[in-house]
Amino acid sequence: MQFVNFAELDAKPFKKEFEGDIIDGAPEQNVWSHLVGANCAFKSGMWDSTAGVFRGPMTDQIEFCHILEGEARIETEDGASRTVRAGDAFVMENGLQPVWHVESYIRRHCVIVSV
Repeated sequence: MQFVNFAELDAKPFKKEFEGDIIDGAPEQNVWSHLVGANCAFKSGMWDSTAGVFRGPMTDQIEFCHILEGEARIETEDGASRTVRAGDAFVMENGLQPVWHVESYIRRHCVIVSV
């Protein structure tokens, strides 16, 4: 059993490989892994992205996000478009195929559960 306080960790970021999901621009993304548990079925950490447009498919996972800095417009296949910014929290369900539009920068905490 663990209690993990993100602020107490010295997690080093790694570059996320997602070239196949880029639609426009040259975004770069980093991931800070804070906890991987339950045989990799649960992951938590931080993620950031520079400007660009990219897919963020929810394939076999559910993700909770809390925006820490910046903003993005997220389009979903039902035609909806939502802008999320610092302070917002939301969940993306399994099967959702969002397209992220980041104008300059966004950073978020995230919790991912495999389903």
